[in-house]
Amino acid sequence: MKLDNIRSGVGALWDTMTEGWDRLRQTTAGALTRYKPADDQGGMPEPHQVDDATYLPTASWAMLGGDVFEDEQRVVVRLEAPGMNKGDFDIQVQGDALVVRGEKHFERESTEGRWRVLQCAYGSFLRTVPLPAAVKSDQARATYRNGVLKVELPKVSPGKAEVTQIRVS
Repeated sequence: MKLDNIRSGVGALWDTMTEGWDRLRQTTAGALTRYKPADDQGGMPEPHQVDDATYLPTASWAMLGGDVFEDEQRVVVRLEAPGMNKGDFDIQVQGDALVVRGEKHFERESTEGRWRVLQCAYGSFLRTVPLPAAVKSDQARATYRNGVLKVELPKVSPGKAEVTQIRVS
């Protein structure tokens, strides 16, 4: 009897962990973004110059978290992209998605020393954000303040997002 209880408990624990990982993967799938360094690695330190054992200058991943808001007139996309300048972005609407390309540049310190930890991602990136409604891309406005890129996109057909109840027969 005890062995059955242990098996049941382990099975429940496994199911809970699997569900948690699936939820985390689904939630972060769009936000996890690959940063590709420039051919010259953009002045990044060589691995022997950094004490962080996980540092690889050729492969960086980071969360480029975002929010999508919709009201009757517009869709608003906000992306957290700290450490950049407004000229570092290339923004396009392609079909039913907002495509944001950019490049985050590495800045060397002006004094001699040693990097102990290097966890920020640098290089070029691409983030695609699905849009919930058709938009007028030629009337879009983008701003960049306090590390947040905000893109306001007027809707083609103003109005609330349609929610349709479907009956099962």
